[in-house]
Amino acid sequence: MKLFVGIDVSSKNLDVCFLDSEDTRLKETTYPNDIHGATQMKEAMLAYNGQFHYEKIMVGMESTSVYSFHPAHLLSKDKDLQRIGVEVVVQNPKAIHRFKGLFEEDKTDRIDAFRIADFLRFGRYHKTVMQEEKYVALQRLTRSRYQVVQQLTESKQHFLENLYYKCNTLTTDIDTSVFGSTMMELLTDSFSLDDIAAMDLEELALFLQKRGKGRFKDPDQLAKDIQKATRDSYRLGKVMEESVDMVLATYARLIQTLKKQVKELEKGIQALFEMIPEAQCLTSIPGISDVYAAGITAELAQIDRFDTEAQIAKYAGLYWKRKQSGDFESERTPRVRSGNPYLRYYLVEAANSVQRNEPVYRQFYLKKYKEVPKYKHKRALVMTARKLVRLVDVLLRNRQLYTPERSV
Repeated sequence: MKLFVGIDVSSKNLDVCFLDSEDTRLKETTYPNDIHGATQMKEAMLAYNGQFHYEKIMVGMESTSVYSFHPAHLLSKDKDLQRIGVEVVVQNPKAIHRFKGLFEEDKTDRIDAFRIADFLRFGRYHKTVMQEEKYVALQRLTRSRYQVVQQLTESKQHFLENLYYKCNTLTTDIDTSVFGSTMMELLTDSFSLDDIAAMDLEELALFLQKRGKGRFKDPDQLAKDIQKATRDSYRLGKVMEESVDMVLATYARLIQTLKKQVKELEKGIQALFEMIPEAQCLTSIPGISDVYAAGITAELAQIDRFDTEAQIAKYAGLYWKRKQSGDFESERTPRVRSGNPYLRYYLVEAANSVQRNEPVYRQFYLKKYKEVPKYKHKRALVMTARKLVRLVDVLLRNRQLYTPERSV
């Protein structure tokens, strides 16, 4: 006989159902979601096992991000539970939700715990391997970097939106980024458009050269372009101008702060990534930096969790559903919208860098780029990321470095 323990996890409680293989509910109760509650649940499992001597004990819960992390790791690492062969699995909430949909019943935490145990009893679950601490620690850093980068991108979009109110021709007339410290100071703190338009050209070029610390290739030409843009742009009323200037200054400070945060997180990622044995496997691929390699490694953790590279691609959301019925085979196979967004992000970013540095991937990218009339870059990049998954799987699984293909 087997024992199945279903746990419905929330921030405060662990609703638990103890169900045996004969569909008998031995116990339904609620424990606090803390170390004391998890310990009580462990003692209950040990007591039932001492009474019935189960051939197998399965503990299952939904993956609820931070809420399920502590109970899952505590139960899977407990030596007393390991001694009697307890297996802990964390399942995709969508799979549990589809299973619950087969039954017409109320929605309560107790019922959810029972259905999770029942799901385990049917044996349709996927075995999971608890990630080691170093991978979880690295994942905290790489996911935080991803989130900060998203905030940075959004802040830049808002900055450009408000910049258009102030100087609508600037981004099209100048050949440099408006997000550099010098350009932001010029646009937000130092001068109005009329001041820039009336400024002596040599004085403006000297300002750019001094504040830019000599980084501009041709400060004289840049000064001409900036003056032309300020003269050609619309003028705002005083009230509107003050409002836009305040918004631009706010976003300028926010962008600089977010840039510093990204750099700090990348330093932490690089320091921790060096402690992981397979670090050099991915960084040996031309174009993949420590940050991209760390993001991929942190989400995959132990590569043994996946049987094939196709499972990795599906886990990342780089998967296209097949549609077939009788003799009909659909040519339109849309990519699934599920999967791990963090892994997909780092794979796509890495693929974009690899295709610029590795000839084989560059040829593949260009081939896919020319196949369709719309969304060329986006489609080609996703297809290149899918190709990269095969290489990542081989290198991590075999613990080997990348060897470029020989040209004939």
